[in-house]
Amino acid sequence: MQSIEQVVNFLGKYKLRLATAESCTAGLISSLVADVPGSGKVLDCAFVTYSPQAKQRCLGVSAATIERFGLTSEEVAQEMALGALQRSDADIVLANTGLAEAEGEMDGVQCIACAIRLELHQGIVSETVQFSGSRNQVREDAARYALMQLPYYYERLRQS
Repeated sequence: MQSIEQVVNFLGKYKLRLATAESCTAGLISSLVADVPGSGKVLDCAFVTYSPQAKQRCLGVSAATIERFGLTSEEVAQEMALGALQRSDADIVLANTGLAEAEGEMDGVQCIACAIRLELHQGIVSETVQFSGSRNQVREDAARYALMQLPYYYERLRQS
């Protein structure tokens, strides 16, 4: 996919409702979708859970997962995605957590997870990607990347 509009059209074509569970991107993923005319047909809701407490309270992320793997880990992103899937009417969820600015090798590291519920099938995929640039550039790049990957995540999950 080359544009957010194409992703929104993809969601509409497959009759998928999207929810997001965002930490580092703080709502940018859902905002990019909402910018597209007709997005109301495919966007269910967005959770912005920045703090560990919000991730636990709003999405059911386990304190033990945060303690064991760290707040900015694929494991936390996966629990965020599954929590949003359970707490929404969405068929597919994009979740993000990461560090937009940090010292050393963790600078720009973003963990993205995608969870899906189709009929009786539920699945999840995740990846860690590193972006460079200013804080807000990393956030913007991570949000766009997650959306552009959504069709790929969908196909991976549908085939598993």
